[in-house]
Amino acid sequence: MLHYEPEGWKIDTQENRAALQNFSSLNDACRDGRILEARAVVCDSTHNLWVDLGGMKGVIPRAEGALGIREGTVRDIAILSRVNRPVCFLVTGFEKKEDGTVTAVLSRRAAQQKCREERISRLRPGDVIDARVTHLESFGAFADIGCGIVALLPIDAISVSRIDHPRERFSVGMDIRAVVKAVDKGTGRITLSHKELLGTWEENAALFSPGETVAGIVRSVEPYGIFVELTPNLAGLAETKEDVFPGQQASVYIKSILPARMKVKLVIIDTFDCSYRPAPPKYFFTGNRMERFVYSPPGSEKQIITDFTAAPP
Repeated sequence: MLHYEPEGWKIDTQENRAALQNFSSLNDACRDGRILEARAVVCDSTHNLWVDLGGMKGVIPRAEGALGIREGTVRDIAILSRVNRPVCFLVTGFEKKEDGTVTAVLSRRAAQQKCREERISRLRPGDVIDARVTHLESFGAFADIGCGIVALLPIDAISVSRIDHPRERFSVGMDIRAVVKAVDKGTGRITLSHKELLGTWEENAALFSPGETVAGIVRSVEPYGIFVELTPNLAGLAETKEDVFPGQQASVYIKSILPARMKVKLVIIDTFDCSYRPAPPKYFFTGNRMERFVYSPPGSEKQIITDFTAAPP
């Protein structure tokens, strides 16, 4: 499968810098149909995007700013929001003015179309891909999966341990990996998942031992106990305690780990209010393809399975 990176991955590479050096190297990139990246510096009054190519100016005409601009299915904010950020593009030609200056004519839309046709259209459920978080909503995270084309990662697919908002796991600009959960054949939209890459119950439980006191996050307070997250894919149940609230940091004593019941029994030592910036995820799965994910330990009373091969075509 051809590889197309999220927007911004290419800008500082030696190959990209070499292509931006002068007219000759840009002309070669134009001829070869190579996708390049540079920083957008101005969006003018007619929403043309001007790009800093180093020794030459480049312009992305409004209609070439993104897939869907021409058709009216994408708003101009998709262009305005790229100012002071990297943009990908194909060089489509050059314009020479009367004073002899040359401007490169660029198309972000064409780069996105190339990415969609040669990469995204070939993705299937179970493919594991690189992505960059672009924005966060209460219902999920949006991530660039290539050339500025975004896919949705629903909040319930981010981790096994439930969260109130994706900002508890991600920050905008964070590079992550994700697994393709579904492909809408009608629209081409991709839905992602993430929790399957964060390890099984056994893999996460193996990080801990009974008798240890460890850090956690209070996720919910129920009449029968308090759920404390130990890792994004592992939570334990602590005995009830007064003045404990969801979202608090906690130190917890591990009483026992019970694989057959998929249970970690805890005792809360202390809780306090504090928020930390999300750390980059730690992945147990590092391959490029996942057919099936079994979260539950062998012999567990409850089976939690994701079967990507069973996803609708």
